[in-house]
Amino acid sequence: MKEELADLLRQALQSLADSESLSLPESVDIQLERGRGSGHGDYASNLAMRLAKPVGKPPRELATALVERLPVHPHVDRAEVAGPGFINFFLTQDAANAVVERIHREAGEFGRSNHGAGERVIIEYVSANPTGPLHVGHGRGAAFGGALGNVLEAAGYDVHHEYYVNDAGRQIHILAVSVLIRYLEHRGEAIEFPANGYRGDYIHAIARDLEAEAGERYRITASELTDGLPADAHAGGDKERYIDALTDRARTLLGPTHYREIVDASIEAIRHDIEEDLAAFGVRYDRWFSERDLVETGAVERALQRLQAAGTLYEQDGAQWFRSTDYGDDKDRVVRRADGQTTYFASDIAYHLDKFERGFGRAIDVFGADHHGYMARVRASLAAFDHDTARLEFRLVQFAILYRGHERLPMSTRSGEFVTLRELREEVGNDAARFFYVMRRPEQHLDFDLELAKSQSNDNPVYYIQYAHARVCSVLRQMTDRGIDHDLDRGLGAIDRLSEDHEQLLLQTLGRYTEVVEGAAISHEPHQIAQYLRELAGGFHTYYNAHTFLVEDAALRDARLALIQAIRQVIRNGLGLLGVSAPDRM
Repeated sequence: MKEELADLLRQALQSLADSESLSLPESVDIQLERGRGSGHGDYASNLAMRLAKPVGKPPRELATALVERLPVHPHVDRAEVAGPGFINFFLTQDAANAVVERIHREAGEFGRSNHGAGERVIIEYVSANPTGPLHVGHGRGAAFGGALGNVLEAAGYDVHHEYYVNDAGRQIHILAVSVLIRYLEHRGEAIEFPANGYRGDYIHAIARDLEAEAGERYRITASELTDGLPADAHAGGDKERYIDALTDRARTLLGPTHYREIVDASIEAIRHDIEEDLAAFGVRYDRWFSERDLVETGAVERALQRLQAAGTLYEQDGAQWFRSTDYGDDKDRVVRRADGQTTYFASDIAYHLDKFERGFGRAIDVFGADHHGYMARVRASLAAFDHDTARLEFRLVQFAILYRGHERLPMSTRSGEFVTLRELREEVGNDAARFFYVMRRPEQHLDFDLELAKSQSNDNPVYYIQYAHARVCSVLRQMTDRGIDHDLDRGLGAIDRLSEDHEQLLLQTLGRYTEVVEGAAISHEPHQIAQYLRELAGGFHTYYNAHTFLVEDAALRDARLALIQAIRQVIRNGLGLLGVSAPDRM
């Protein structure tokens, strides 16, 4: 309806411009908002106030002229000028009733639009280092990114889902040497595990698989690996210095081929686990993009050469720095360390450059809240390449904190003490996990209550919504069991019989769904869908408790059945965007 009203205003504006030879801006963005109450109409537009200055007319005078030229529309009862120049539209009852027929006609497509007009958008999310299984903190980014992609696709955008695999750099070397030490332990070597190594059963599992495949291929002695190294933390030394020395020693002893085999086996095992875990969570990617490929294909070096040619790099203390302060960052950033190795940031520069060179009109990075400092430096690098930084948006996701009762559960990948996403899914199910993760803005703090997520009560929001869907299915089963035939056409023809307050409210709520989806896509806030579904489910449950659907009056019965089937369809469509199922029975 908003699009149709905008078209009416566009026609009225053009008619006024033609008759009075007005000079209009090249592009006119016609905005409509839901009315704030019955006296303000169903929709309101501030078009006259925004165009008053460029057109050269007082806002109320312009609004009045536009209202006088509005074409007749069967669903518009009247339009009025209000306040300083708002144009308020009052719709007919037929406009509200028409949504039920449209939902039945469009079914699973209802709520979709062409707002995005095929604009290509790349969403990067999760992108957890392949150094351990996904934990419940990563799950929130996965649920948010997947839902955001679904919502954007529903609004007409061409969406590409991508996972950036940090399979190069220091943390990968620490992972590899952690696996190597566990492998050597399994071969009988007694080695003190490094304080800064990766712990956890998953490291043992990778090491056992490595041993089963390689046998003695990577066997070195404990003394060869550790003699002469600086002290580790437990011996009063520096754990960072020790782990770097340990990885260097391992690379030297094993040689490039064998060391690369351990690195590859470690990364592949964890990446496979992550990919499998996310797929089971209903999150799938169009591409898994390798940082190591960026490095090995020379993409990082080419990006740095372009920055060098642009005069944005300089040398200091043996390292190479990017002048990010020239582009709004709070300090300059190292892109190549004194040892010649490029930094993670250098890879990020090349990766984001690659995103836009692949033709994406917009990029959305879903990062953990701890990556706040990365935003300015990444934008700075794009600005240095003369890219429009407004085309890159960051959404920061607060890690969810998991509680069992009053006990807060740990989430430390390095120590190995954490609850995995897989364990969460197994305990509360995919539906509860995905809904709980997206029911608030990602920037908001989230305490994930395990007991609430498992409860079958009205306090559990996902259960409350799914129960509304199942209740409709139950009514339809009762209809069949009682031998009642439902004539949908008769019901749609009798929608005007739905005059109860509960019915009118539900019709209005259904009519807002497409706007909610579009608004969630524009603002990149899928939680708006979750909030809408709770409202729709609440309206249905109230209606269910107050009225009988299978009444003797066939026309009224069919109209009510058509309404609740429409409610069921919208709940199913909305839950689908959030990656949540719509069960027929609870």
